[in-house]
Amino acid sequence: MFALCCALFALVTWQVAADGPLRAADERLGRAVFRDVPDAVTEPLADLGNMTVAPLVLAVALAWSLWRGRRDTGRTPWRPAAAAVLALPAVPALVAPLKALIARPGPLEPGTGWYPSGHTATAMVAYLCAALLVTPYLRRRWAMPVAVVLTVATGVGLVLRGYHWPLDVLGSWCLFGAVLLLPAVVRGLPGVPRRGQRQA
Repeated sequence: MFALCCALFALVTWQVAADGPLRAADERLGRAVFRDVPDAVTEPLADLGNMTVAPLVLAVALAWSLWRGRRDTGRTPWRPAAAAVLALPAVPALVAPLKALIARPGPLEPGTGWYPSGHTATAMVAYLCAALLVTPYLRRRWAMPVAVVLTVATGVGLVLRGYHWPLDVLGSWCLFGAVLLLPAVVRGLPGVPRRGQRQA
């Protein structure tokens, strides 16, 4: 999955930056669907990726998981909490340089810097990290499906509202899919000690 996310991100970024045929098809699709759904529906979906919404959800999940972890095990689960907190600053750190470098014009708004979508990335990181934090303390595994639905809804809302081209959203999903999968990849490398193991 990590390799697939990286490959798709490289392909999409190349096509957008080089004004390739995939970008042309993307813009035709975008123009065909923009504003087809009432703004009263799409605007709240797009707002799920706002800095006033998604990080707040992550903060609540973080506080709750720390409290539950301390209550259930007697130990505070600092490691997953720290990983979640560090994942969110990766959004502007990665997205801002790419936006400046590629300088893609927006669909309906003036200016450039629309690829990749920062709102999509914020929603993906915040909601998926929140789900990872709370899932160990839930009886049923409903948090991750809800997080995926919220992430997809954000991207769909951004496209239908006309804030982003479809590839802006897809590029963010691929990039931050790879970012979120990276810790699992690193743990699987030969020579990387697992939890409870010591290096020789």
